[in-house]
Amino acid sequence: MATSNQSRDHSSTKMWEDSFHGEGEQLTMAATSAKETAVQYCDHYLAEPARDLFGLVQDYVKSRPDVAAVWCFGLGLFLGWRLNR
Repeated sequence: MATSNQSRDHSSTKMWEDSFHGEGEQLTMAATSAKETAVQYCDHYLAEPARDLFGLVQDYVKSRPDVAAVWCFGLGLFLGWRLNR
């Protein structure tokens, strides 16, 4: 009698282990998917606006180089004055 109880206990333990193993794989796949999605969003929402901003600045400098030069001179003068103190 003890042998059949032990085999039932072993088989039920094996079923639990198999179910946990399957759930663990699902959780791992879900975490990997979430990580990949986060990386894609980060690349898009951080990198794209920065590229757009630099593109706008480059277009402005090409169209109005005199104003851009004055801005650069003014910022350099201000930073030099503030860092010298």
